[in-house]
Amino acid sequence: MAYMKKEVISADEAARLIKSSDAVIIGGSGGIGVAESILEALESRYLSSQEPKQLTLIHTTGIGAVTHHGLNRLAHEGLIKRVIGGNFGLQLPFMKELIVGNRIEAYNFPQGVMCQLYRAMAAKQPGLISHVGLGTYIDPRVEGGKMNEVTTEELIELVELAGNEMLFFHAPQADVAILRGTTADEHGNISLEHEAATLEGLSIAQAVYNAGGVVICQVKRTVERGKLNPHMVRIPGFLIDKLVIDANQPQNYAVQFDPSLCGETRRPLESISPDPLDERRIIARRAALELFPGAVVNMGVGVSAGIPNVTAEENLDGIFTITIEAGVIGGVAGHGLYFGSAYNPEVIIDQAYMFDFYDGGGLDVAFVSFAEIDINGNVNVTRFGNRNDGAGGFIDITQNARSIVFSGTLTGGGLEVSIEQGALRIKKEGKIQKFVSQVNQISFSGQRALERGIDVLFVTERAVFRMTQVGIEISEVAPGIDIEQDIAPHIPFPVKIAQTVKTMDSRLFCEGQMGIRDDILSRAR
Repeated sequence: MAYMKKEVISADEAARLIKSSDAVIIGGSGGIGVAESILEALESRYLSSQEPKQLTLIHTTGIGAVTHHGLNRLAHEGLIKRVIGGNFGLQLPFMKELIVGNRIEAYNFPQGVMCQLYRAMAAKQPGLISHVGLGTYIDPRVEGGKMNEVTTEELIELVELAGNEMLFFHAPQADVAILRGTTADEHGNISLEHEAATLEGLSIAQAVYNAGGVVICQVKRTVERGKLNPHMVRIPGFLIDKLVIDANQPQNYAVQFDPSLCGETRRPLESISPDPLDERRIIARRAALELFPGAVVNMGVGVSAGIPNVTAEENLDGIFTITIEAGVIGGVAGHGLYFGSAYNPEVIIDQAYMFDFYDGGGLDVAFVSFAEIDINGNVNVTRFGNRNDGAGGFIDITQNARSIVFSGTLTGGGLEVSIEQGALRIKKEGKIQKFVSQVNQISFSGQRALERGIDVLFVTERAVFRMTQVGIEISEVAPGIDIEQDIAPHIPFPVKIAQTVKTMDSRLFCEGQMGIRDDILSRAR
Protein backbone atom coordinates (compact mmCIF):
# COMPACT_ATOMS: atom_id res chain seq x y z
CA MET A 1 0.00 0.00 0.00
CA ALA A 2 1.34 3.41 -0.93
CA TYR A 3 1.57 6.08 1.74
CA MET A 4 2.63 9.69 1.88
CA LYS A 5 6.24 10.30 2.84
CA LYS A 6 7.02 13.46 4.75
CA GLU A 7 8.86 15.97 2.57
CA VAL A 8 12.51 16.60 3.41
CA ILE A 9 13.75 20.08 2.52
CA SER A 10 16.99 22.02 3.03
CA ALA A 11 17.51 24.53 5.82
CA ASP A 12 17.49 27.31 3.20
CA GLU A 13 14.14 26.10 1.88
CA ALA A 14 12.79 26.01 5.43
CA ALA A 15 13.87 29.61 5.98
CA ARG A 16 11.97 30.65 2.84
CA LEU A 17 8.74 29.31 4.31
CA ILE A 18 8.75 32.14 6.87
CA LYS A 19 6.97 35.26 5.66
CA SER A 20 7.20 38.86 6.84
CA SER A 21 5.06 39.59 9.92
CA ASP A 22 4.81 35.88 10.83
CA ALA A 23 4.78 34.84 14.46
CA VAL A 24 7.38 32.09 14.88
CA ILE A 25 7.69 29.76 17.87
CA ILE A 26 11.25 28.53 18.23
CA GLY A 27 11.82 25.45 20.36
CA GLY A 28 14.84 24.87 22.55
CA SER A 29 16.46 25.69 25.86
CA GLY A 30 20.01 27.02 25.98
CA GLY A 31 21.52 24.81 23.29
CA ILE A 32 19.22 21.84 23.87
CA GLY A 33 16.69 21.09 21.13
CA VAL A 34 17.67 24.06 18.96
CA ALA A 35 17.32 23.77 15.17
CA GLU A 36 20.54 25.70 14.62
CA SER A 37 20.80 25.01 10.88
CA ILE A 38 17.41 26.57 10.22
CA LEU A 39 18.17 29.63 12.38
CA GLU A 40 21.48 30.07 10.54
CA ALA A 41 19.68 29.85 7.21
CA LEU A 42 17.05 32.37 8.35
CA GLU A 43 19.76 34.84 9.33
CA SER A 44 21.56 34.33 6.02
CA ARG A 45 18.35 34.93 4.10
CA TYR A 46 17.64 38.17 5.94
CA LEU A 47 21.17 39.50 5.54
CA SER A 48 21.14 38.83 1.79
CA SER A 49 17.57 39.91 0.95
CA GLN A 50 16.21 41.83 3.96
CA GLU A 51 13.40 39.26 4.09
CA PRO A 52 11.42 38.31 6.11
CA LYS A 53 10.71 41.46 8.11
CA GLN A 54 8.92 42.33 11.34
CA LEU A 55 8.70 38.83 12.81
CA THR A 56 7.26 38.07 16.23
CA LEU A 57 9.50 35.54 17.98
CA ILE A 58 8.10 33.34 20.75
CA HIS A 59 10.37 31.11 22.83
CA THR A 60 10.19 29.42 26.20
CA THR A 61 13.60 30.30 27.60
CA GLY A 62 17.13 31.41 26.69
CA ILE A 63 18.27 30.00 23.33
CA GLY A 64 21.91 30.75 22.59
CA ALA A 65 25.47 30.63 23.83
CA VAL A 66 25.77 34.14 25.33
CA THR A 67 27.16 35.97 22.28
CA HIS A 68 26.42 33.66 19.37
CA HIS A 69 24.25 30.78 18.15
CA GLY A 70 20.54 30.36 18.74
CA LEU A 71 18.43 33.49 18.76
CA ASN A 72 21.55 35.63 18.67
CA ARG A 73 21.54 34.88 14.94
CA LEU A 74 18.25 36.74 14.62
CA ALA A 75 19.27 39.87 16.56
CA HIS A 76 18.91 42.17 13.56
CA GLU A 77 16.85 45.33 13.61
CA GLY A 78 14.13 45.03 10.99
CA LEU A 79 14.01 41.25 11.13
CA ILE A 80 12.26 41.29 14.51
CA LYS A 81 9.29 43.41 15.57
CA ARG A 82 8.38 41.74 18.86
CA VAL A 83 9.70 38.99 21.11
CA ILE A 84 7.87 37.09 23.84
CA GLY A 85 10.14 34.86 25.87
CA GLY A 86 10.99 33.44 29.24
CA ASN A 87 14.66 34.40 29.48
CA PHE A 88 17.26 36.34 27.48
CA GLY A 89 20.43 35.74 29.52
CA LEU A 90 22.06 33.66 26.76
CA GLN A 91 21.16 36.21 24.09
CA LEU A 92 23.38 39.21 24.67
CA PRO A 93 22.84 40.90 21.28
CA PHE A 94 19.07 40.71 21.78
CA MET A 95 19.30 42.03 25.29
CA LYS A 96 21.81 44.82 24.84
CA GLU A 97 21.15 46.01 21.31
CA LEU A 98 17.48 45.39 20.64
CA ILE A 99 15.64 45.18 23.97
CA VAL A 100 17.60 47.60 26.14
CA GLY A 101 18.06 49.83 23.10
CA ASN A 102 14.25 50.07 22.63
CA ARG A 103 14.51 48.80 19.06
CA ILE A 104 11.94 46.02 19.40
CA GLU A 105 8.94 45.29 21.59
CA ALA A 106 9.81 42.75 24.28
CA TYR A 107 7.81 40.80 26.83
CA ASN A 108 9.00 38.44 29.53
CA PHE A 109 6.57 35.75 30.67
CA PRO A 110 7.65 33.22 33.31
CA GLN A 111 9.17 30.11 31.77
CA GLY A 112 6.49 27.80 33.14
CA VAL A 113 3.76 30.08 31.85
CA MET A 114 5.34 30.01 28.39
CA CYS A 115 5.36 26.22 28.05
CA GLN A 116 1.88 25.90 29.58
CA LEU A 117 0.62 28.64 27.25
CA TYR A 118 1.36 26.47 24.20
CA ARG A 119 -1.10 23.90 25.52
CA ALA A 120 -3.75 26.61 25.86
CA MET A 121 -3.00 27.73 22.30
CA ALA A 122 -3.34 24.14 21.05
CA ALA A 123 -6.80 23.95 22.66
CA LYS A 124 -7.81 27.31 21.09
CA GLN A 125 -8.13 28.92 24.52
CA PRO A 126 -7.68 32.70 24.64
CA GLY A 127 -4.82 32.44 27.09
CA LEU A 128 -3.60 31.02 30.38
CA ILE A 129 -4.78 31.80 33.91
CA SER A 130 -2.11 31.42 36.57
CA HIS A 131 -1.10 32.73 39.99
CA VAL A 132 2.55 32.76 38.90
CA GLY A 133 3.92 36.30 38.79
CA LEU A 134 1.61 37.98 41.30
CA GLY A 135 3.49 40.62 43.27
CA THR A 136 6.47 40.62 40.87
CA TYR A 137 7.28 42.69 37.79
CA ILE A 138 5.09 40.28 35.81
CA ASP A 139 2.03 41.65 37.64
CA PRO A 140 0.33 44.34 35.49
CA ARG A 141 0.11 46.53 38.59
CA VAL A 142 3.92 46.60 38.54
CA GLU A 143 5.32 46.27 35.00
CA GLY A 144 3.16 43.67 33.28
CA GLY A 145 6.18 41.77 31.94
CA LYS A 146 7.10 44.61 29.57
CA MET A 147 10.87 44.86 29.16
CA ASN A 148 11.33 48.35 27.73
CA GLU A 149 9.58 51.65 26.99
CA VAL A 150 8.49 50.91 23.42
CA THR A 151 6.50 47.92 24.65
CA THR A 152 3.05 49.26 25.51
CA GLU A 153 0.38 46.69 24.68
CA GLU A 154 -0.98 44.92 27.76
CA LEU A 155 -0.60 41.14 27.36
CA ILE A 156 -1.19 40.29 31.03
CA GLU A 157 -4.38 41.11 32.94
CA LEU A 158 -5.27 40.91 36.62
CA VAL A 159 -8.47 38.91 37.09
CA GLU A 160 -10.40 37.52 40.07
CA LEU A 161 -11.62 33.93 40.17
CA ALA A 162 -13.37 32.32 43.14
CA GLY A 163 -12.27 35.24 45.28
CA ASN A 164 -8.58 34.88 44.34
CA GLU A 165 -6.39 37.23 42.37
CA MET A 166 -4.98 35.58 39.25
CA LEU A 167 -3.10 36.65 36.13
CA PHE A 168 -4.43 36.10 32.63
CA PHE A 169 -1.69 35.75 30.00
CA HIS A 170 -2.93 36.44 26.46
CA ALA A 171 -2.20 33.69 23.94
CA PRO A 172 -0.36 34.97 20.88
CA GLN A 173 -1.15 33.84 17.35
CA ALA A 174 1.42 31.51 15.79
CA ASP A 175 2.19 30.93 12.11
CA VAL A 176 5.36 28.81 12.15
CA ALA A 177 7.09 26.40 14.53
CA ILE A 178 10.79 25.55 14.31
CA LEU A 179 11.54 22.39 16.32
CA ARG A 180 14.23 19.76 16.67
CA GLY A 181 14.27 16.02 17.25
CA THR A 182 16.68 13.13 16.86
CA THR A 183 15.04 10.70 14.43
CA ALA A 184 12.12 10.98 12.02
CA ASP A 185 10.48 8.11 10.20
CA GLU A 186 9.10 8.49 6.69
CA HIS A 187 5.72 9.51 8.11
CA GLY A 188 7.31 12.36 10.09
CA ASN A 189 6.97 10.77 13.52
CA ILE A 190 9.69 12.27 15.73
CA SER A 191 11.70 10.62 18.49
CA LEU A 192 14.04 12.50 20.83
CA GLU A 193 16.36 9.78 22.09
CA HIS A 194 19.56 11.84 21.83
CA GLU A 195 18.08 15.03 23.28
CA ALA A 196 19.04 15.97 26.83
CA ALA A 197 15.46 17.18 27.44
CA THR A 198 12.17 16.74 25.58
CA LEU A 199 10.98 20.27 26.44
CA GLU A 200 7.62 21.18 24.85
CA GLY A 201 7.92 20.25 21.18
CA LEU A 202 4.62 18.36 21.19
CA SER A 203 2.68 21.30 22.66
CA ILE A 204 4.24 23.75 20.19
CA ALA A 205 3.50 21.49 17.24
CA GLN A 206 -0.12 21.09 18.32
CA ALA A 207 -0.52 24.84 18.83
CA VAL A 208 0.80 25.77 15.39
CA TYR A 209 -0.92 22.89 13.56
CA ASN A 210 -4.30 23.81 15.06
CA ALA A 211 -3.72 27.43 14.07
CA GLY A 212 -3.23 26.38 10.45
CA GLY A 213 0.48 27.17 10.52
CA VAL A 214 3.61 25.40 9.32
CA VAL A 215 5.57 23.03 11.59
CA ILE A 216 9.19 22.40 10.62
CA CYS A 217 11.36 19.90 12.49
CA GLN A 218 15.11 19.46 12.14
CA VAL A 219 16.44 15.96 12.89
CA LYS A 220 19.79 14.20 12.59
CA ARG A 221 18.54 11.10 10.77
CA THR A 222 15.56 9.35 9.22
CA VAL A 223 14.38 5.73 9.27
CA GLU A 224 11.72 3.73 7.48
CA ARG A 225 8.13 3.94 8.59
CA GLY A 226 7.43 1.49 11.42
CA LYS A 227 11.03 1.40 12.65
CA LEU A 228 10.43 3.71 15.63
CA ASN A 229 9.14 2.26 18.88
CA PRO A 230 5.80 4.06 19.40
CA HIS A 231 6.71 4.67 23.05
CA MET A 232 9.73 6.66 21.84
CA VAL A 233 7.76 8.90 19.48
CA ARG A 234 7.18 12.27 21.16
CA ILE A 235 5.67 14.22 18.25
CA PRO A 236 3.28 12.41 15.86
CA GLY A 237 3.99 12.82 12.17
CA PHE A 238 0.66 14.36 11.17
CA LEU A 239 1.69 17.49 13.10
CA ILE A 240 4.88 17.89 11.04
CA ASP A 241 4.82 19.65 7.66
CA LYS A 242 8.49 19.62 6.66
CA LEU A 243 11.67 17.89 7.77
CA VAL A 244 15.23 19.23 7.67
CA ILE A 245 18.16 16.83 8.07
CA ASP A 246 21.34 17.88 9.87
CA ALA A 247 23.43 14.81 10.64
CA ASN A 248 25.90 16.92 12.62
CA GLN A 249 23.51 18.77 14.93
CA PRO A 250 25.15 19.01 18.38
CA GLN A 251 23.43 17.87 21.55
CA ASN A 252 24.07 21.32 23.04
CA TYR A 253 26.46 24.21 22.45
CA ALA A 254 29.15 22.68 24.69
CA VAL A 255 29.39 19.11 23.40
CA GLN A 256 28.62 17.26 20.18
CA PHE A 257 27.16 14.26 21.98
CA ASP A 258 27.44 12.92 25.53
CA PRO A 259 25.39 9.73 25.96
CA SER A 260 25.23 10.23 29.73
CA LEU A 261 23.02 13.32 29.18
CA CYS A 262 20.25 11.33 27.51
CA GLY A 263 20.47 8.06 29.45
CA GLU A 264 22.32 5.90 26.92
CA THR A 265 25.21 5.44 29.37
CA ARG A 266 26.02 6.43 32.92
CA ARG A 267 28.91 8.69 33.84
CA PRO A 268 30.88 7.65 36.97
CA LEU A 269 30.44 10.34 39.62
CA GLU A 270 34.14 10.19 40.44
CA SER A 271 34.81 11.55 36.93
CA ILE A 272 33.20 14.86 37.96
CA SER A 273 36.03 16.99 39.35
CA PRO A 274 35.30 19.14 42.43
CA ASP A 275 35.15 22.88 41.84
CA PRO A 276 37.98 24.97 43.36
CA LEU A 277 37.57 26.11 46.96
CA ASP A 278 36.62 29.75 46.57
CA GLU A 279 33.76 31.96 47.77
CA ARG A 280 31.29 30.35 45.35
CA ARG A 281 32.26 26.88 46.54
CA ILE A 282 31.83 27.91 50.17
CA ILE A 283 28.32 29.17 49.44
CA ALA A 284 27.36 26.07 47.47
CA ARG A 285 28.61 23.85 50.31
CA ARG A 286 26.61 25.74 52.92
CA ALA A 287 23.49 25.63 50.77
CA ALA A 288 23.90 21.87 50.37
CA LEU A 289 23.60 21.49 54.15
CA GLU A 290 19.88 22.32 53.74
CA LEU A 291 19.29 19.02 51.91
CA PHE A 292 17.50 16.15 53.63
CA PRO A 293 16.54 12.56 52.75
CA GLY A 294 13.67 12.28 50.30
CA ALA A 295 13.66 15.98 49.42
CA VAL A 296 12.53 16.98 45.93
CA VAL A 297 14.58 20.02 44.96
CA ASN A 298 15.42 22.36 42.12
CA MET A 299 18.87 23.83 41.58
CA GLY A 300 19.16 27.00 39.54
CA VAL A 301 21.84 28.98 37.76
CA GLY A 302 24.55 31.26 39.16
CA VAL A 303 26.17 30.28 42.45
CA SER A 304 23.47 27.65 43.03
CA ALA A 305 24.64 25.80 39.93
CA GLY A 306 27.66 24.70 41.95
CA ILE A 307 25.58 22.71 44.44
CA PRO A 308 25.31 19.55 42.27
CA ASN A 309 29.11 19.47 42.08
CA VAL A 310 29.18 19.47 45.90
CA THR A 311 26.64 16.66 46.11
CA ALA A 312 28.66 14.59 43.63
CA GLU A 313 31.86 14.99 45.70
CA GLU A 314 30.02 14.21 48.93
CA ASN A 315 28.45 11.03 47.48
CA LEU A 316 24.89 12.23 48.10
CA ASP A 317 23.46 10.65 44.96
CA GLY A 318 20.13 8.93 45.62
CA ILE A 319 19.44 10.60 48.97
CA PHE A 320 17.27 13.33 47.43
CA THR A 321 15.85 14.05 43.96
CA ILE A 322 17.10 16.91 41.81
CA THR A 323 14.65 18.32 39.30
CA ILE A 324 15.47 20.72 36.49
CA GLU A 325 12.75 22.93 35.07
CA ALA A 326 13.46 21.69 31.53
CA GLY A 327 11.90 18.39 32.64
CA VAL A 328 14.91 16.40 33.81
CA ILE A 329 14.68 14.41 37.06
CA GLY A 330 17.56 12.79 38.94
CA GLY A 331 21.26 12.67 38.17
CA VAL A 332 23.77 15.51 38.53
CA ALA A 333 22.47 18.80 37.15
CA GLY A 334 24.65 20.52 34.57
CA HIS A 335 25.46 24.23 34.54
CA GLY A 336 26.76 26.82 32.12
CA LEU A 337 26.05 25.67 28.57
CA TYR A 338 24.93 22.33 30.06
CA PHE A 339 22.12 23.94 32.08
CA GLY A 340 18.79 22.27 31.51
CA SER A 341 20.37 18.82 31.38
CA ALA A 342 21.86 16.36 33.85
CA TYR A 343 24.45 13.62 33.83
CA ASN A 344 22.76 10.27 34.50
CA PRO A 345 19.14 11.46 34.45
CA GLU A 346 16.58 9.01 35.80
CA VAL A 347 13.49 10.52 34.13
CA ILE A 348 12.89 13.05 31.36
CA ILE A 349 9.40 14.52 31.04
CA ASP A 350 7.98 17.38 29.00
CA GLN A 351 8.74 20.75 30.57
CA ALA A 352 5.12 21.86 31.05
CA TYR A 353 4.47 18.90 33.35
CA MET A 354 7.46 19.87 35.49
CA PHE A 355 6.03 23.34 35.92
CA ASP A 356 2.61 21.91 36.78
CA PHE A 357 4.39 20.17 39.65
CA TYR A 358 6.23 23.33 40.68
CA ASP A 359 3.15 25.55 40.47
CA GLY A 360 1.22 23.16 42.71
CA GLY A 361 3.80 23.47 45.49
CA GLY A 362 5.54 20.12 45.01
CA LEU A 363 9.10 21.35 45.58
CA ASP A 364 10.50 20.87 49.07
CA VAL A 365 13.48 23.19 48.51
CA ALA A 366 14.42 25.59 45.72
CA PHE A 367 18.11 26.44 45.50
CA VAL A 368 18.42 29.68 43.52
CA SER A 369 20.78 32.64 43.30
CA PHE A 370 20.30 36.37 43.82
CA ALA A 371 21.59 39.64 42.38
CA GLU A 372 19.93 42.05 44.86
CA ILE A 373 18.04 41.77 48.17
CA ASP A 374 16.22 44.64 49.87
CA ILE A 375 14.88 45.41 53.32
CA ASN A 376 11.54 43.74 52.56
CA GLY A 377 13.16 40.50 51.43
CA ASN A 378 12.40 41.23 47.78
CA VAL A 379 14.91 39.66 45.41
CA ASN A 380 16.03 40.81 41.98
CA VAL A 381 17.63 38.39 39.53
CA THR A 382 16.29 39.88 36.32
CA ARG A 383 17.38 43.49 35.80
CA PHE A 384 20.72 44.96 36.81
CA GLY A 385 23.09 47.38 35.11
CA ASN A 386 22.44 47.28 31.37
CA ARG A 387 21.17 43.72 31.57
CA ASN A 388 17.52 42.74 31.44
CA ASP A 389 17.69 38.96 31.42
CA GLY A 390 14.14 37.95 32.24
CA ALA A 391 13.09 35.41 34.83
CA GLY A 392 13.29 32.01 33.20
CA GLY A 393 11.75 29.58 35.69
CA PHE A 394 12.78 31.64 38.72
CA ILE A 395 9.34 33.10 39.47
CA ASP A 396 7.46 29.82 39.00
CA ILE A 397 9.92 28.03 41.28
CA THR A 398 10.39 30.57 44.09
CA GLN A 399 6.75 31.56 44.33
CA ASN A 400 5.64 28.00 45.02
CA ALA A 401 8.43 26.05 46.76
CA ARG A 402 7.98 25.19 50.44
CA SER A 403 11.40 26.60 51.29
CA ILE A 404 13.97 28.64 49.37
CA VAL A 405 17.74 28.92 49.70
CA PHE A 406 19.06 32.02 47.92
CA SER A 407 22.81 31.95 47.26
CA GLY A 408 25.22 34.73 46.36
CA THR A 409 28.21 36.71 47.53
CA LEU A 410 27.58 39.60 49.92
CA THR A 411 29.21 42.04 47.48
CA GLY A 412 30.12 41.71 43.82
CA GLY A 413 32.41 43.23 41.26
CA GLY A 414 35.97 42.35 42.23
CA LEU A 415 35.43 40.59 45.57
CA GLU A 416 38.52 38.61 46.60
CA VAL A 417 38.68 36.29 49.59
CA SER A 418 41.18 33.86 51.03
CA ILE A 419 40.97 31.00 53.48
CA GLU A 420 43.68 31.04 56.12
CA GLN A 421 43.82 28.33 58.77
CA GLY A 422 40.13 27.55 58.38
CA ALA A 423 39.05 31.20 58.62
CA LEU A 424 37.70 33.47 55.90
CA ARG A 425 39.55 36.70 55.10
CA ILE A 426 38.27 39.50 52.87
CA LYS A 427 41.28 40.51 50.77
CA LYS A 428 39.43 42.94 48.52
CA GLU A 429 35.85 44.06 48.95
CA GLY A 430 33.50 43.99 45.96
CA LYS A 431 32.42 47.28 44.41
CA ILE A 432 28.77 46.30 44.06
CA GLN A 433 26.39 46.10 47.01
CA LYS A 434 23.92 43.26 46.65
CA PHE A 435 21.91 44.18 49.75
CA VAL A 436 20.14 47.39 48.70
CA SER A 437 17.45 49.72 50.02
CA GLN A 438 15.16 48.83 47.13
CA VAL A 439 15.71 46.25 44.42
CA ASN A 440 15.79 47.42 40.83
CA GLN A 441 13.09 44.91 39.89
CA ILE A 442 10.95 42.57 42.02
CA SER A 443 11.60 39.04 40.78
CA PHE A 444 10.61 37.56 44.16
CA SER A 445 8.19 39.17 46.58
CA GLY A 446 9.30 38.86 50.18
CA GLN A 447 5.89 39.95 51.45
CA ARG A 448 4.06 37.23 49.53
CA ALA A 449 6.53 34.65 50.83
CA LEU A 450 5.87 35.71 54.42
CA GLU A 451 2.12 35.59 53.86
CA ARG A 452 2.41 32.05 52.51
CA GLY A 453 4.72 30.86 55.28
CA ILE A 454 7.66 30.02 53.00
CA ASP A 455 10.96 29.46 54.80
CA VAL A 456 13.57 31.73 53.19
CA LEU A 457 17.33 31.55 53.72
CA PHE A 458 20.02 33.80 52.21
CA VAL A 459 23.47 32.18 52.07
CA THR A 460 26.62 34.23 51.43
CA GLU A 461 30.30 33.42 51.82
CA ARG A 462 30.56 35.26 55.14
CA ALA A 463 27.10 34.97 56.73
CA VAL A 464 23.73 33.24 56.59
CA PHE A 465 20.55 35.32 56.86
CA ARG A 466 16.95 34.28 57.50
CA MET A 467 13.77 36.10 56.59
CA THR A 468 11.53 36.62 59.61
CA GLN A 469 8.26 38.43 60.23
CA VAL A 470 10.25 41.31 61.72
CA GLY A 471 12.97 41.57 59.08
CA ILE A 472 16.12 39.90 57.79
CA GLU A 473 18.22 38.31 60.52
CA ILE A 474 21.83 37.13 60.71
CA SER A 475 21.88 33.55 61.99
CA GLU A 476 25.40 32.34 61.11
CA VAL A 477 28.77 34.01 60.56
CA ALA A 478 31.90 32.57 58.95
CA PRO A 479 34.96 32.01 61.11
CA GLY A 480 37.25 35.05 60.83
CA ILE A 481 34.40 37.44 59.96
CA ASP A 482 33.37 40.34 62.18
CA ILE A 483 29.74 41.50 61.83
CA GLU A 484 30.46 45.17 62.49
CA GLN A 485 33.47 45.33 60.21
CA ASP A 486 32.79 42.85 57.40
CA ILE A 487 28.99 42.71 57.13
CA ALA A 488 27.12 45.73 58.52
CA PRO A 489 28.89 48.37 56.34
CA HIS A 490 27.65 46.61 53.21
CA ILE A 491 23.96 46.46 54.13
CA PRO A 492 22.17 49.84 53.89
CA PHE A 493 19.33 48.89 56.23
CA PRO A 494 19.06 47.52 59.78
CA VAL A 495 19.62 43.77 59.99
CA LYS A 496 18.62 41.90 63.11
CA ILE A 497 21.06 39.62 64.87
CA ALA A 498 19.78 36.28 66.13
CA GLN A 499 19.82 35.70 69.86
CA THR A 500 22.43 33.02 69.24
CA VAL A 501 24.59 33.54 66.16
CA LYS A 502 26.25 30.29 65.12
CA THR A 503 29.63 29.91 63.50
CA MET A 504 29.33 28.47 60.01
CA ASP A 505 30.45 24.83 59.79
CA SER A 506 34.26 24.76 59.75
CA ARG A 507 34.26 22.02 57.10
CA LEU A 508 33.01 24.54 54.56
CA PHE A 509 36.41 26.20 54.60
CA CYS A 510 38.63 23.10 54.26
CA GLU A 511 39.99 21.44 51.13
CA GLY A 512 38.79 17.98 50.24
CA GLN A 513 35.58 16.13 50.96
CA MET A 514 33.59 17.52 53.90
CA GLY A 515 32.07 14.17 54.87
CA ILE A 516 28.50 15.46 55.28
CA ARG A 517 26.69 12.37 53.97
CA ASP A 518 25.88 11.03 57.44
CA ASP A 519 24.78 14.50 58.57
CA ILE A 520 22.34 14.76 55.66
CA LEU A 521 21.04 11.22 56.23
CA SER A 522 20.34 12.02 59.88
CA ARG A 523 18.11 14.98 59.04
CA ALA A 524 14.35 14.50 59.26
CA ARG A 525 12.17 15.28 56.26
